[in-house]
Amino acid sequence: MPQQQLLLDLKPKQPPTLENFVAGANAELLARLRLLTQPQCFESLYLWGPAGSGKSHLLGATAGASAHPATFLPAQKVGADTTASAGSLLVIDDVEQLSADAQIALFRLFNAARFLGLTLLLSGSEPPLRLNLREDLRTRIGQMLIYQVQPLSDGEKAAALQRHAIERGMLMDAGVVQYLLRHGRRDLPSLITMLDYLDRVSLEQHRSPTLPLLRELMQTSFDLDPP
Repeated sequence: MPQQQLLLDLKPKQPPTLENFVAGANAELLARLRLLTQPQCFESLYLWGPAGSGKSHLLGATAGASAHPATFLPAQKVGADTTASAGSLLVIDDVEQLSADAQIALFRLFNAARFLGLTLLLSGSEPPLRLNLREDLRTRIGQMLIYQVQPLSDGEKAAALQRHAIERGMLMDAGVVQYLLRHGRRDLPSLITMLDYLDRVSLEQHRSPTLPLLRELMQTSFDLDPP
């Protein structure tokens, strides 16, 4: 196996959990999602926020930890024949991307949820009233418990990046994190991806993960903000 492939396999990506989500101002939301994983809980939640805010992480983590049988579907995988079993958790990401047939299927599931003991966990990029969906479906989503995923502050992002670097065993220049925050994309997943890229290249090239190396990489990537 080539050396590069060996390096890439050293540190597999961690699966999403509620524990490895950086909470910031989302402590109440995390507590509610933990309750949702318990067998006696049948509440339904809608999360909204921009791309990169961590919605997919939270949905996947909740589905993975649920005491109920759980199905996690991106909107593109929901169709007219989508069903859910009694007592289960149905998780759908990016509901604004549901097709017309998928919207009808989800509306029917809302109608059947109380009789089936079905729990719904949905996410979207906008609050319910601004979703480009059928009016009756928007109304049903608006009746759920609704949480906006709050963005992290720069200080919280910096702490998360430092912790991630320590977990990877990276010995970085002091200015790496601050440079990423000033010039990288604003969402934490993109920042972590760039940090992982820096770590991988430094191992492959037998160089330290320094600020000059980071500048080189960002000048040839799409993660550098324009001047």
